Amino acid sequence: MKLFGKKNDVAEPTVDSGSDVNNLANVDPLAEIPKGRWDRIWPAMACGSGLFSDGYINNVIGSVSTMLETIYGTAYTGNGSQKNVNAITFAGTVLGQLVFGYTSDKWSRSNSLLVSTIILIVFAALGAASYGGGTLNGMFAALTAYRFLVGVGIGGEYPAGSVACSEATGELKSGTRNRWFILFTNVMIDWGFVIGAFVPYLMVVICTDKHLRLAWRISLGLGVVPPLLLLYLRIKLKEPEEFKRESMRNVRIPYGLVFRYYGFRLFIVSLIWFMYDFSTYSFGIYSSAILANIYDSKTAALTTIFGWNTVINLFYIPGAMLGSIFSDYAGPKYALMIGVFLQGIVGFIMAGLYPHLAKPGNVAGFAVVYGIFLSLGEFGPGDNIGLVASKTCATGVRGQYYAIAAATGKIGAFIGTYIFPYIEKAGGKGTAASAQYPFYVSSSLCIFSAFLVMLLPYIGQDTITTEDINFRKYLQSKGWDTNQLGLLKGENVEAAVESELPVMSEKKEEEK
Repeated sequence: MKLFGKKNDVAEPTVDSGSDVNNLANVDPLAEIPKGRWDRIWPAMACGSGLFSDGYINNVIGSVSTMLETIYGTAYTGNGSQKNVNAITFAGTVLGQLVFGYTSDKWSRSNSLLVSTIILIVFAALGAASYGGGTLNGMFAALTAYRFLVGVGIGGEYPAGSVACSEATGELKSGTRNRWFILFTNVMIDWGFVIGAFVPYLMVVICTDKHLRLAWRISLGLGVVPPLLLLYLRIKLKEPEEFKRESMRNVRIPYGLVFRYYGFRLFIVSLIWFMYDFSTYSFGIYSSAILANIYDSKTAALTTIFGWNTVINLFYIPGAMLGSIFSDYAGPKYALMIGVFLQGIVGFIMAGLYPHLAKPGNVAGFAVVYGIFLSLGEFGPGDNIGLVASKTCATGVRGQYYAIAAATGKIGAFIGTYIFPYIEKAGGKGTAASAQYPFYVSSSLCIFSAFLVMLLPYIGQDTITTEDINFRKYLQSKGWDTNQLGLLKGENVEAAVESELPVMSEKKEEEK
């Protein structure tokens, strides 16, 4: 079994089609398409970078909710508004993931992405302008509704954006594809978290505590900027080359065959994503413990609270950046396995030493260990779970496959927010065990996830193309006509490659 390195010395399976161009179709055909560097990289950037909005919009609401509580007190916290505003985006995101997962396969990658971008722009702006008839309850209800709808737009970024990004990176240089995918997806989410924590801090500094009504609206309103910056590129965006060749848009998808071929794999990927997102709730518990030793949350200024929140979110960045490079070296499967295993080990150490680490005199050491823990989370599962989900399925159903896995993860996060408080209570109120128990559970799930990853297939630089070839072979073996694949009925890999042969031949002649 080969653990690390590129899978260059292993013969790829071929589709016996009787065509002389068959070998060409199997030797990284996307990399052979004559395009400049910028023409190859900007579609991946345009597709993936919208996930910055996911990080920003999801993280900024925590600080905005704190401002609303400061301004309106029990009128905001006493009637369920606070819980609804914070949680409703989860529901919208899950709905958006499932809906756009289907449309990205059966309609269009680029158009689905454009629609989700417009939804983000419209409802992020409306959320900042929430009015609700001039009453407090009306304003909270309007904000809740807009947060749900902006969640639908965020959900579209996952299957439409990430899937198209993974396909677009297939045209980039082999050996760098994983890092570009990660830099344009997970690293964007993490920077969204950081900026989503920093902007409210900056707004409170500028507006002061006397003008928090302005500060929270500007903080939400700036969520319009990232999708607006991407809008022009996404209008220009064309369908990824692999989608043009392997789409099932014009045929009835054989879901029975798809389930038999990918059902177990999808279950494993979804379970890993569920457990990781389920555990993320507990990761914030130690953040609170660290901050409690730095300032008194009851008397501290909002600038202090928001400033330290920004520092905590910065812990994610080193792991995400280093993990993008390591994923190209080890491959997404082993990068995910190593990262989540090491995170589980560090989690067990932190939980065991919590009574000692939680002392005020040890806050610096606690913060460093906690930062390593969060970085490992991004180094492993954070960087690679989306990459694994997007590369372990054929192009024709990749959007729906990815959507189900991602939606399962979001459901896991939602469930975790309700389960972990009970785990904390089991440890006893105000005791060290109340902080240890959740981490023991989360760390155990990390270790279990590492073993589950071993059940997944090898994922190399050319896995997207190889996966399509293998799935074609499977469909053909079951009597399904693969000539139906492609955006035009009757188009197939061989036809697409044949159409490119004259162009490629001309290019080679020019090089000579």
